[in-house]
Amino acid sequence: QVQLVESGGGLVQAGGSLKLSCVVSGRTFSSYPMGWFRQAPGKEREYVAGISPSGGYAYAGSVKGRFTISRDNGKDTVYLQMNSLKPEDTAVYYCGTGQTTRWVTLESYKFAYWGQGTQVTVSS
Repeated sequence: QVQLVESGGGLVQAGGSLKLSCVVSGRTFSSYPMGWFRQAPGKEREYVAGISPSGGYAYAGSVKGRFTISRDNGKDTVYLQMNSLKPEDTAVYYCGTGQTTRWVTLESYKFAYWGQGTQVTVSS
């Protein structure tokens, strides 16, 4: 059974930084793409960043240059370093992965497993 557990959210002032972590169990972590998504109140869940098994990455335009996704295959963990945070980054952040090791683009990868989410609140 695949399980994902996020941590690292919190309250931060605009311009500040946070680092999210997501530990995965129940599978060979290093074989699968991983991603971070977020959902703000009243909005749909949106793609934030993805990382391939070999470390290739793709970001949403709204976070490019501010957020960095990384993974440690030895620790079965994916990270999201968030810098220069803005109030509009406020959301519940979820990490995700899929059922297949096959993918074409990270943005279109079929994410099927999710963590419970961690709240990020950025005050102005």
